[in-house]
Amino acid sequence: MSYKKLEIWQIANDLVIKIHKMTLVELPAFEMYEEGSQIRRSSKSVKSLIIEGYGRRIYKQDFLRFLVSSIASNDETIDHLENLYNTESLTNKQLYLELHEKIELLGRKLNNFINAVQIKHNIVSEPESYYQLPDVENQEL
Repeated sequence: MSYKKLEIWQIANDLVIKIHKMTLVELPAFEMYEEGSQIRRSSKSVKSLIIEGYGRRIYKQDFLRFLVSSIASNDETIDHLENLYNTESLTNKQLYLELHEKIELLGRKLNNFINAVQIKHNIVSEPESYYQLPDVENQEL
């Protein structure tokens, strides 16, 4: 399975695109390198951390560490969005509400995914016979 099939990655990817477009179209020019740059970076970080964690999924603690960091970046993205709206750099209320709702949804889904990894990661799916050594004492030479 590829990380691209993860719902959390798909939502994060969609947000990266929408946030990038929002910063180019909706924000004043002075925000391009200020808060606009920060929200682009934090939203991209969410997606990248999901990918990096997925790449280390064989190690439960590494997987969880990257997923928890993705939640932190997601929270940072909400903060940047709220700053843009509260300072009236982003004046499109409908877009603000749509993005805010989607970022919060991603946060909930990330939490649910982390809980699932914590519960289900230790399950070994290989048959026990994979771990049995051959009986070398009774073999003919």
